[in-house]
Amino acid sequence: MENTGIPKERYKEIENMIASAESVVGIDAKKTHIIIIHKLMEIEERLNALEAKVAQ
Repeated sequence: MENTGIPKERYKEIENMIASAESVVGIDAKKTHIIIIHKLMEIEERLNALEAKVAQ
């Protein structure tokens, strides 16, 4: 495993969430993209809240 900056336990947790034996690449691409998009939406909400706070 290359240095990702992700703690090993969290890395394994994510790896287990997206793993797929049916996929030729070993991951469920749809689930992976849903997780990424969900996290980006959370980040966007937090950023909007911070920007609103700074603008006050």
